[in-house]
Amino acid sequence: MSGIGNLFVVVAPSGAGKTTLVGKLLELDPHIRLSVSFTTRAPREGELNGRDYHFVDRPTFEKMIAAGDFLEHASVYGNYYGTSKRWIEQELAGDHDVLLEIDWQGARQVEKIFPNMVGISILPPSLAELRRRLEARGKDAPDVIDKRMASAREEISHVLEFPYIIVNERFEAALSDLQSVVRASRVSRAQQAVRLSKLIDEFR
Repeated sequence: MSGIGNLFVVVAPSGAGKTTLVGKLLELDPHIRLSVSFTTRAPREGELNGRDYHFVDRPTFEKMIAAGDFLEHASVYGNYYGTSKRWIEQELAGDHDVLLEIDWQGARQVEKIFPNMVGISILPPSLAELRRRLEARGKDAPDVIDKRMASAREEISHVLEFPYIIVNERFEAALSDLQSVVRASRVSRAQQAVRLSKLIDEFR
């Protein structure tokens, strides 16, 4: 069910720096398109519908679940999040890549449909540093931070399920590692077998 493009699936606990890394990657590599998730949570200050998320109400989301519209979906802190299956399939049919930012459970769901996805896990250098980053953001109350730390432990316990693991201790080094994974995936045997089929046939 995949086309020429790569499907990059990036997972990380909240506070590991995934959003900043992915944002910089997209800025430097226009060949990658970010999947915009659907969610039932309210927009935060500065967020735009269609850019950050597709904001919908719970009945609409549940109708989409029933219709099989989602590649993956999950309930997080009482709100639904989901990835459009149709959009992913359409985008991968073109000659560009798609990137998803989801959790480990969503990644498992995606892999069942796209077994050639490129899974990337981003880790903080330590749990202590993760807590420091969450507190420094100043966005969450202490009890919410405790919940995020518990979720982080669960997320990190599945890290070895992913073929690529990047530790975000120094941003520039982590970004370079992320770019290296993207570049290597584009010249993999599976990708080049499709792109270079005519050239390969010439040598047979």
